[in-house]
Amino acid sequence: MSDYGPSPETGVVFQIRSPDRNIYTRVNISFTEGRQQRYMLYKDFHKGKTVFKHWLSGTCYTNITFQLISEATVNRSSLVSRSQILHEPRQHRTVPNPPLNVSLKIIPLSGRGTPGTDLHGAVLKASQNASFLRRVRDVPSTEEQEEADPEEIDVTQTPLNASDSSTAEPAPENSTELLWAEPTGSPAPTAEEEEEFVNAVVPEYEDSNEPGSAMDLNFEPRVTPTPMSPILLELRWSPPRPPTSFDGFNIYIYRDGNSTETATVDENTHEFFTELSEAGTYRVHVTTLSSSGDCEARESSAATGFTFYLSPSGEWMEQPQERPQAVSVKMLDSSTAAVSWAPSAHRYNGSLISVLSLTCLRPSISQRMENTYCSEENITSDIITSLTPGAQYRVVVYHTNGPLVSPASEPVIIDIEPTGVRDLVVYPLSPTAVILSWQRPYNVAFRKYVLQTFFFNSATQTSQWTTYYEIAATASVIASVRVTDLLPAWYYNFRVTMVTWGDPPLSCCDGSTVSFVTAPEAPHISSVDYSHGTLYVRWNYGDLFTDLSHSRMLHWQVTAEGKKGSRRRYSIDVTRSMMKASLALPPGDIYNLTVTACTERSRNTSAPHIMKLDPAAPKSLYAVNASDTAVTLLWTEEGVVDFYQIACRPLGTSRDRTKVREPLVTAAHVVTVSGLQPSTSYNCTVTSSSYSSASDPAFITVSTAVREMNPSVAAISALAVLSVLLISLLVLFLLVLRKKHMELSRECGAETFVNFASFERDGKLPYNWRRSLFAFLTLLPSCLWTDYLLAFYINPWSKTALKKRKLTSPVQLSDFDAYIKDMSKDSAYKFSLQFEELKSVGLDLSHEAADLPVNRPKNRYTNILPCEWPA
Repeated sequence: MSDYGPSPETGVVFQIRSPDRNIYTRVNISFTEGRQQRYMLYKDFHKGKTVFKHWLSGTCYTNITFQLISEATVNRSSLVSRSQILHEPRQHRTVPNPPLNVSLKIIPLSGRGTPGTDLHGAVLKASQNASFLRRVRDVPSTEEQEEADPEEIDVTQTPLNASDSSTAEPAPENSTELLWAEPTGSPAPTAEEEEEFVNAVVPEYEDSNEPGSAMDLNFEPRVTPTPMSPILLELRWSPPRPPTSFDGFNIYIYRDGNSTETATVDENTHEFFTELSEAGTYRVHVTTLSSSGDCEARESSAATGFTFYLSPSGEWMEQPQERPQAVSVKMLDSSTAAVSWAPSAHRYNGSLISVLSLTCLRPSISQRMENTYCSEENITSDIITSLTPGAQYRVVVYHTNGPLVSPASEPVIIDIEPTGVRDLVVYPLSPTAVILSWQRPYNVAFRKYVLQTFFFNSATQTSQWTTYYEIAATASVIASVRVTDLLPAWYYNFRVTMVTWGDPPLSCCDGSTVSFVTAPEAPHISSVDYSHGTLYVRWNYGDLFTDLSHSRMLHWQVTAEGKKGSRRRYSIDVTRSMMKASLALPPGDIYNLTVTACTERSRNTSAPHIMKLDPAAPKSLYAVNASDTAVTLLWTEEGVVDFYQIACRPLGTSRDRTKVREPLVTAAHVVTVSGLQPSTSYNCTVTSSSYSSASDPAFITVSTAVREMNPSVAAISALAVLSVLLISLLVLFLLVLRKKHMELSRECGAETFVNFASFERDGKLPYNWRRSLFAFLTLLPSCLWTDYLLAFYINPWSKTALKKRKLTSPVQLSDFDAYIKDMSKDSAYKFSLQFEELKSVGLDLSHEAADLPVNRPKNRYTNILPCEWPA
């Protein structure tokens, strides 16, 4: 047995389970209501389950038993069989109805003249309570009530609308909503839930007032009080709607979610007073208690309560009851929105805006693009920031009074259009396939990409946007897709839009479009013919059903590329309606022939057709300068020729024809054929050859002249010219030697000799000087041979005696004045040249003493140092 959820006050759910293959038609339910035993036959057990909806609220029903009944009719006689009652009798108490017209009144006690206990007593004396029986019961702690009803935390209690005198108006009976958690109204009938009812008597309670009063109950505060002006809380209510069986009322007072005061009064007490001296948020509600009989005590499930806030200064604020009206959201930009609503009839000190993304949790975690408002977030500003384009949000507005919050406004759903893709690029793969690539902004949320194409359909003669492919959104910023089955040389528009997760979904944007003309197919060369210097070409394109009337094909380009000719490339353009062309090509070359289909953006070339053209015979063959033994032939070239073969055969008797000459080979257009017989006629042929192919020969008949006898003087002329040249060279050599001797001549005594022994000691002679020419020169005066050596730039005094070195030429004494004047011209330019030549003198000698730190200041020049001569 369990409570009937829609109406636990009058309804109960029965569920029975009988043995397998047990057939019954009715169930006899017996129970005791108060002191009366009642029976009911039920046949509407669907799968062993039925609902009673006519029991009395708050009533304890005991001795509840079930008996299965099987009925049958035989020969118009009814047969009835009843099962035994083997289960233990059960009991159940329905939930009592809640109290009516609960009101709340708060009275400041800062100016009272009598103590609080006297004031309480005076108020209680005015109550119409004739009974002295009063019970104070423990109620479950906050943790136990949360376990009993998990929804208590999430539900906000609806307080009464306060009047100008701070008195709560009674709530209508039918308009009171279930806003407080049910302390013990759970429909589950288990024993653990039944233990959560209030049924324990407070041992510390002492009744010190008159009967019927609920004042001066001793409550132990759980939180250290904060100093503030005390106030008096006054609660009044009316009995619950009859018929209801009840024994009293439970009063619950919570401060900041903790139970601060709980009390139980009897059924004749309809008011309650207590003093509040601590600041915080208070929740107060009253429930009806039914505990008579053997059943577990139950409280009313639809409790009427109030919520208010006491500030430390003693000011109290009621919970707002009016929900915000006419809430609207206006987008300022793609990520910012402004919230507005209609002015309220009451004054509240604030507002709260709750924002929740309805699309954040729909994608998987790996593909989630939103990171804000994935859970409900509350803000106090009317400007919502950090929104994600493409997301869908639910916006709810609350009025606030201090920490108290009003009922929520009607939710406003806002859909933000996605930003769309950018950098849409087309990469061609083939005439019928392309790759589309694009990027998306980082801050956007959407469900999928939709790729659409726009092209002219020649079958339907229409153009329209059609969806080609849908791609699920991913966390990647760059996306691409391969598009196939396109028409070659066709104009296409591609568009990629974003579709959001919202309901209904939004898409954006039509501006993300790119146009593209696909490449044409490669044509196929069907036939090639060459005749009289002209090439005739035919080709095919596509299949028999290919229609070029709506194609973006512009023209055909026929190209022939030669290998050796002076002009390597020959091409011609043909309109797209023609598939044949003629092209003038020089003979004798190898050509690579192709046909290209051209569009405005791309082209596609056929497979190359390699062809070799035979060379043409030479034209305009002439014979000139015929002599008795030779003749000159000349002709014009046509096409490409590697070389020419010239053969001349004599005309006449068969004896002369047997003397066959080897043909001449030349690459020129002129050739002289020699070795011919005088006064003889010859038949000469010229053949062109290209790539090992020979052309047809060109013929010409030539005749040699009669031989004339002339004296030969070539040998005598050659000897005469050679003799003249030799005599001229001898004379020139003698003149040069004479000039050198005159320049180097000077007086020289026989007593002038070179001391080679001292030179050897000083290291100025070569190592093997005794075996050299210097051993012979010691017998001569030095002036006779040193001047000649110096004239040829040979310094005999260096270690490399025979190595050339450029020295200044000696000057005659008679020419010294003129020499000085000549060297001093142009600011002594020639002297400076001599100085540059002397830089190399002494470089092979040591100058370590001049580099010593002690001697450096004594050197006149830094770049001219004294050398160290051997002792």
